[in-house]
Amino acid sequence: MSQSQVSQTTDIIIETKNLSKTVFSSHTELHILSAVDLIIKSAESLAIVGASGSGKSTLLGLLAGLDTPTNGHVIINGENITALSEDGRASIRNQFIGFVFQSFQLLPNLTALENVMLPLELAGDNKAQESALFFLERVGLKERVTHTPKQLSGGEQQRVALARAFVTRPKILFADEPTGNLDSKTGKQIINLLFELNHEQQTTLVLVTHDKALAKRCQGTITLEAGKVL
Repeated sequence: MSQSQVSQTTDIIIETKNLSKTVFSSHTELHILSAVDLIIKSAESLAIVGASGSGKSTLLGLLAGLDTPTNGHVIINGENITALSEDGRASIRNQFIGFVFQSFQLLPNLTALENVMLPLELAGDNKAQESALFFLERVGLKERVTHTPKQLSGGEQQRVALARAFVTRPKILFADEPTGNLDSKTGKQIINLLFELNHEQQTTLVLVTHDKALAKRCQGTITLEAGKVL
C-alpha cells in the first residue's frame, strides 16, 4: 500500500511507537520519556499536560523532528521521520508543520508583515505579501503591519506569531505554552483565535499547556508523569 493510500485509509497524521528519550552522563541515566505510543488523527486537537519536568516539551520536540529519540519512531503523514537525516526532517517541517512558542520568537528588526512573510519568502512563494496581509488581517492586525515587535503588546506579538504559523497553511501546528507569557484576558483571546484558525484551516493542533481551560478546548488530552503517559 502506498503512503498516500495509508493516509487516506487511516486518516492518521502523527503516530509514535515506543518513543523514548534518555540522557546519559558519566554516572547516571535520565529517562525523560518512556515508551510513548500515540495516534493523532488529521484535524484533531490534542493537549499535552503534566507537571514541570514531566517531558511535555521533549515530546513536542520529538514529534516535530527538532530532536531525535533514544528509541522508537515518529511517523508524520506516513513518513518515519526518525529514519531521516536532519535535512530530511527539516524538509518535513517545511512541508507540513507550523510552530507557536511561548516567547513568540519574532525577529526584532522585522515588521509584523515581514515576520509573517518570511517563511513564505524562504519557500520562494511569489505571493508572500498577499498571504501575509490576509492572515494579519485575520488576526486583527491590519493596522499594525508596519510595526516591529517592540512596538507591539505581548498579545499583538502572539497574534503575529499565529499569523506566521498559519500563513504556510500547515497540516500540523505545534504550540508550546502559547498563552504562557500573556495575562488571562489576552490569553483567552489568543486561545479563541487559535481554535478559530485551527477549525478554518483544518490543521491538526498539538499543544503543550499548563492551562486547564485551554486543555479542555481540545478534543483529546494526554497527561505525562515522569516521562510516561498516564
